[in-house]
This record gives sequence, structure tokens and C-alpha cells, in this order.
Amino acid sequence: MHLIELYKSVQGESSFAGLPCIFVRLAGCNLRCAWCDSEYTFSGGKPFSLDEIEQQIKALAPCTLIEFTGGEPMLQAKELLPLMDRLLAQNYTLMIETSGERPLADVPKAVHKIVDVKCPGAGSAANSFRMENLEALTKSDEVKFVLTNRADYDFARTFITEHKLNEKAGQILLSPAFNKSPSPLRTTDNATLDPRTLVEWMMADGINARLSLQIHKFIWEPMKKGV
Repeated sequence: MHLIELYKSVQGESSFAGLPCIFVRLAGCNLRCAWCDSEYTFSGGKPFSLDEIEQQIKALAPCTLIEFTGGEPMLQAKELLPLMDRLLAQNYTLMIETSGERPLADVPKAVHKIVDVKCPGAGSAANSFRMENLEALTKSDEVKFVLTNRADYDFARTFITEHKLNEKAGQILLSPAFNKSPSPLRTTDNATLDPRTLVEWMMADGINARLSLQIHKFIWEPMKKGV
């Protein structure tokens, strides 16, 4: 498998936010979201065997929560799925952050999937979600929408309603996008959509979703890597 980085920090997003977590960031992505904050993952990385990755994870004990992210981790599904099975057998709690553009039916049911449905503000990546993945969702999974403006919010609201996402997934996440070139300030001024504005829309509509802020961008400077 080709890895960009493997490190321990706190989970910055999802219902696991704030918990100590081991991040396994894989190389490669086939999408180009307009607001992407991890373009350094698009190429490169170093090759590691499954045994080597497992040893790196064990060296970060006692942390037992692991997130596979990228890039797009499902581009390396051939190696990733067997690694997941190995780690689940050792009682690790696993998460995967994925665009939903790749098939997800073969991901072990015990893995918590955080699936990102791309809104119009994602640019060329918009409308890339594979609709069959709706049937792969469980109540342990979360569906995330990264929002840049009102049009993105309206898209997400319609998608949630039309596809009855609250019946399929355990959590619906609405996350304001961050500027691609943020200031060093650890404030919401770096968000392309003010979280306060988003909350006002959510309250007005009574939408059954969770505001999701990338808390690592408030703990550390927004562009800092490996945290």
C-alpha cells in the first residue's frame, strides 16, 4: 500500500470528534474537489506491506481507534480490505473517510463509513457519488456534506430528504468548507461558509443533521499537517 503518513492525534470530525485516533492516510485521489485541503495526497507516498503498517499501528498503542483516509482510500481497496479484516480481528475500531465515488459494498460492516456526498461547490467532483452506495450504508455510518454556500446547503437538504438518509445512516454531517489558503488564525474567519449562518439555516428548517466543524483546524493552525 502507498501511504502519505501514519500518525496519532485527535479525531477532528464526525461523531468521533475529540477522541484519540490513529490516522492512516493513503496516497492517490481520482477527484479534484475545489475546496480540497489535502492535495499533497494526490501522488507520491511510500510503499509499505500490510505487516509493516500493522506494526506502525501497534507502536502507537494504547490507541485503538483508526481512521483510513486520503486522498481516496478505496482506490487501494485490494490491499485495504484485508488489512481492515486483520485489524478488526484484533478489536480495533475502524473508520474510513471516503468520497462515495468508489463501491463500498465490500467494506466490512463493522467499519464506520464516513461518506462524503459532493455538493455543487465541489466543482468538477460534484455529482460523483455512486448512488448504489446508499444501499451499503448502515446505522453505524455517517454521510457528510461539505458546504460552501446556500446552494450547497439546499442541495444537501434535498438529497437528505429525497433519499431518506436519516433512515439509512446513523448521522448526517453538515460541514462548512475552509479556504484553500487560510490565514494562520485558528478562527471561523477561514471558513468559506460562516458556521453561524449554517446553524441559522439548520434551525429554520429543523433539519435532522449535525453541524460538523473540523476541530483540528481550531486546535492547530489550519494548514498544519500530521495533526
